[in-house]
Amino acid sequence: MNITGKTLFSLSMLAAAAMPVAADAPKYIFYYIGDGMGFNHVLNAQIYSNEVLGNDSTLTMLTFPVASMARTHSASSDVTDSAAAGTALATGHKTRNNILGMNADSVAVTSIAKTLYDNGWGVGLVTTVAIDDATPGAFYAHVPSRSEYMTVGRQLAESGYQFAAGAGLRAARDKEGKKTPLLDYFAEKGVTVTSGPAGLDVEADRLLLLSNDTVRTWNVGYTVDSIPGALTLPAMTAAGIRQLERVSPDRFFMMVEGGNIDHAGHANDGGAIIREVVNFDQSLALAWRFYLAHPDETLIVVTADHETGGMSVGTTTTGYSVRPEVAAAQKVSKEMFSEHIKSLAHDRRVYRWPDMEEYLAENLGFGTAVILTEEETAELAGMFDNMMAGRNSAPDQETLYATFDGFSARVFELLNDKAGFGFPTIKHTGAMVPVFAVGVGASEFSGVNDNTDLPRKILSIALQK
Repeated sequence: MNITGKTLFSLSMLAAAAMPVAADAPKYIFYYIGDGMGFNHVLNAQIYSNEVLGNDSTLTMLTFPVASMARTHSASSDVTDSAAAGTALATGHKTRNNILGMNADSVAVTSIAKTLYDNGWGVGLVTTVAIDDATPGAFYAHVPSRSEYMTVGRQLAESGYQFAAGAGLRAARDKEGKKTPLLDYFAEKGVTVTSGPAGLDVEADRLLLLSNDTVRTWNVGYTVDSIPGALTLPAMTAAGIRQLERVSPDRFFMMVEGGNIDHAGHANDGGAIIREVVNFDQSLALAWRFYLAHPDETLIVVTADHETGGMSVGTTTTGYSVRPEVAAAQKVSKEMFSEHIKSLAHDRRVYRWPDMEEYLAENLGFGTAVILTEEETAELAGMFDNMMAGRNSAPDQETLYATFDGFSARVFELLNDKAGFGFPTIKHTGAMVPVFAVGVGASEFSGVNDNTDLPRKILSIALQK
């Protein structure tokens, strides 16, 4: 191996791995990453929690003694993508957009999970999106393009980590839907692969828990859609804690990602976003309870890889207020709503505006929580009837994870506007993101951080370097 090809940080991580753990170092580390979660995502979720759910308390993350922020730019752009951001949060290295687990020169770099694993720690990774997605992938994979899913999947199998949970593996099936050898490779590496709610209680030395192994499993489903039998982030987190307590009770590291926050952000689905942040915080509460049982041995760090959507707290329509009761009336995500519209457009029956008015009232609160002007009602009625007459639900808005017809896009623009959620983009922004911390070494995360600072500090605290 050419020693000159290694970075200084990689060398320091390897040196730290050889050091004994000091008595006052944490034994348990939880690293929570709200994908796409900006400050306003958190604030809107807090308002919703207080005013709609009736919770007098604040979100768990907002109770932590350290509350700071982090910059998120990549080596190639002021606005990072998830691969570069995940690499920064996992390894302490800036890289170019689309690169995963490598530095800007495409040289593999080591994640803190790998360093801790090599030093005898148990490791678990949990996400609401695909386990081979950018953020979890940054903790075990090294590829010049994040889309090399077969390689990423094989590297997870080879990692040795004791627990991984997420929506699916993209390379588990080919483009025709046929199974690939990938899951067999996991079995060869001693990984027990299980799926669905039944898999939450499986015991094995190494576990991979998936929603299922279908090719288009991008996430476990949105909280707002209340999908029966769907895995949830709190349930997967609890399973991960149980697994790590069983196989590595003395020391473990756990990364937990709320990936659906980002998916909803790309869709500009404000009602889905705030529910995903609340769901993320409910998962965090499990780590908090663990901390209360081990206050002198635990560190919890919460952050985001970037902000998605540029979400606001208030719009011109709502003025100096937010109306969370509008979001409370929403029962379906934008993605599920759009799929419903597509099904209507291809149904043999011809649907008219009164049919859609009834659906909007029942599922989005139109006419009660959402009050449209006569002009807005006429606009939606015209769009819907024209679409149904032409049997055309062609995509009008394309985001990173979904496409939406023009009618669906307009419905949710109005819904967001009435609720007080503004969105200038369907992409990431360069906004700074929150950092919250509690436990052993938490004070190190105060002030303004770069995203690369966070893993460096975690590793320094863990290994007393």
